[in-house]
Amino acid sequence: MKILITESLSHEGMAIIKKEKDIQVEERIGLSKGELLKIIPRYDALIVRSQTKVTGEVIECASRLKVIGRPGVGLDNVDVEAATKRGIIVMNTPEGNTISTAELTFGLLLSIARNIPSAVNSVKMRKWERGRFVGRELYNKTLGIIGLGRIGAEVARRALSFGMRILVYDPYVSLERAKKMEVQLVALKELLSRSDYITIHVPLTHDTHHLIGKREFKLMKKGASLINCARGGIVDEKAMEKALRDGKLHSCALDVFEEEPPLQSLLLDHEGLISTPHLGASTEEAQANVATQIAQQVVDALKGRGVRNAANMPQVSLEVLQLLQPYIALAEKLGLLLSQLVRGPVQEVRLSYLGEMKSHGSGPITTGFLKGLLEPIMKEMVNYINAPVLAKERGIKVIEVKSEEPEDFANLIVAEVKTAKVNISASGTILGKNNPRIVRIDGYHVDLVPEGCILVCENHDRPGAIAHISKVLGERKVNIANMTVGRKKLGGKALTVLNVDESISPAVVAEIKRSKIIVRVQVINV
Repeated sequence: MKILITESLSHEGMAIIKKEKDIQVEERIGLSKGELLKIIPRYDALIVRSQTKVTGEVIECASRLKVIGRPGVGLDNVDVEAATKRGIIVMNTPEGNTISTAELTFGLLLSIARNIPSAVNSVKMRKWERGRFVGRELYNKTLGIIGLGRIGAEVARRALSFGMRILVYDPYVSLERAKKMEVQLVALKELLSRSDYITIHVPLTHDTHHLIGKREFKLMKKGASLINCARGGIVDEKAMEKALRDGKLHSCALDVFEEEPPLQSLLLDHEGLISTPHLGASTEEAQANVATQIAQQVVDALKGRGVRNAANMPQVSLEVLQLLQPYIALAEKLGLLLSQLVRGPVQEVRLSYLGEMKSHGSGPITTGFLKGLLEPIMKEMVNYINAPVLAKERGIKVIEVKSEEPEDFANLIVAEVKTAKVNISASGTILGKNNPRIVRIDGYHVDLVPEGCILVCENHDRPGAIAHISKVLGERKVNIANMTVGRKKLGGKALTVLNVDESISPAVVAEIKRSKIIVRVQVINV
């Protein structure tokens, strides 16, 4: 077996591969696209970082390829869908830079509290300005953490050792977990208004883009400080620059920017800004960790010793996978749908497999649902391998039920999600060999194609609702691909669900909501 490495891998990672006598490794740094296409048919595994583009064309030529490994989190440079279709495992190392990013966050926190960068520069200019750099202690101050995933949790542990009070905003964390970690769960508005320091640890998604903007800066207490080592784009940099200029923000520390490098950013002109060039994972230890992890994962996968951190397939035989794949995909769509419909931390998931489904192994299907449920929250951190573990970490109870009760469909997956305040459900089936449909949403009968951008509107069951929705979408040039309407009883409420060809902006949603006939509107992306 042969492994191709196209970008630098630490000697620790290389050592793991080289000790395997039946595996050959070849390091070819800086390959052009043409060179990669020419040689890729020779290899059983490929290890890349961020520069090598593993396109569908490359994968099509990779006749022997079984595994693609990426040390680190991001997989933007790998065509995961094309790899999945070819039965190629794609894996990453989502935990390798947890400590390095948490420590950088805390280093930046200390730097802005004690004016360390400015003081260092002053001394290097042969000045001695002790009075100019009076700082602030962290002890007894309030730290607001947005996102209590692995990195956020590590930051919280360090802050506790400094005697800080910790507020957390994370709609998907249970009260039990927060209590165990000695942090207080609050709404985002309360966190912003009470925190002396605010640090961000969420993925960049449609929902978190510009999560901190003009309105949020107004809510912050005067003299607060902001740290972002997560992703550029979560903070509106124009609004942040104004908050610094107006004195609303005392300081901010950024490791990430919306555009990198940020050479034209006005933020760089502010004395209250300190910044680093995206160094979250740039420690010797983190680089060694991700290198050794990916090397061991690739070797183990090639030698049949198990698959870890696979981004695109559950751990089942190819024969079973081919049989279950339509149901896994359907379950994932159900998870994506319910994750975006529900609000608040999920306490319990109940999956019922009815009809023909009762004879299939449900484990991979349940994993597919959990991946879909967690993906809008955790983005690249969740995959088919770690979804059950992450659900358990978040205190989600998972119940599986198989039933022989007669149904209207030959096979049916019924997914129910429970939070502290609401229960919501959705059901799906496979028509023919591989034609997924959502057939119920929260008790409403629908016929929905689970694909792309979906508009979900609950409305009063009377004339005018569909006309109003269609009129607004038409005026905004949003094309309707499919529409389905369900109701529970005449004259009650109805659910109007539409597949649309374009993304729907908040302005369009607001326009639809203006009608008194509309109860609620949500945009779902599956």
